[in-house]
Amino acid sequence: MAQGASTRSGRLAKPARREQLLDTALTLVREHGTDGLTLATLAEAAGVSRPIVYDHFGTRPELLLALYRQLDERHRFTSEQAVRDAAPTIDEIARVMSSAYFACATEMPEFDAISAALKGNPDIGAIQRDMLDSYRDWMATALLPFSSLTDTALRLRCVGVLGAAETLAAELNLGATSAEEAISALSDVIVGSIGTGKRR
Repeated sequence: MAQGASTRSGRLAKPARREQLLDTALTLVREHGTDGLTLATLAEAAGVSRPIVYDHFGTRPELLLALYRQLDERHRFTSEQAVRDAAPTIDEIARVMSSAYFACATEMPEFDAISAALKGNPDIGAIQRDMLDSYRDWMATALLPFSSLTDTALRLRCVGVLGAAETLAAELNLGATSAEEAISALSDVIVGSIGTGKRR
C-alpha cells in the first residue's frame, strides 16, 4: 500500500493521516498564529477525534516539533532539487543556493513563528543543531568541487556563510533589503569564502 493510501475501511493509513494533520496544523498557524494551534483545535480543523491527534503527537510541543521538522525537510528538498538542476558553475550554484535559502525565509514565515513558540523546549536546541550541521554538510558537499580548501576548512566556511544568510534573511523579513539584493550579497559571500581553484 502506498504511503498516502487509505485502508479498506476508508480511513487514512497512519503515515498519510500524520501528513494530513501536519498540513492542517500548518494552515492553522498561517491563519491564527502558533497560539491558535492546540491538539484540540487541530482535531476540529482536521475533522477527526482528539484521540487520533493525541495518538500521533501526544502533546502540543511534540506537534510543534513535528511541524518544525516537516518545514525543514521541505526546505531541504527544494534546495537540493534546485542545486541538482543548476548549471555546474560556482556562480550559478551560489546563486541557486542563495535563492533557495531566502525562498524559505519569505515563503515559510511559519518556520520562525514555530521556532519562537518552541523557545525553552529542552529538545529544540539539539534539533536545531542537527539541522544546522546537516545543512552545512550538504552545502559543503555541493561546493566541494569548486573549492581549493580541505573538507574541514570548507565546512567551517559554510558555518560562516549560514551565519551571514541568517542575518540577511532577518534584513529581508524586516523589509530592509530586497530579495534580489539579499541573493546577490549571499552569492558573493559564498563565492568569496570557499577558495575557488584547484584543491590543496
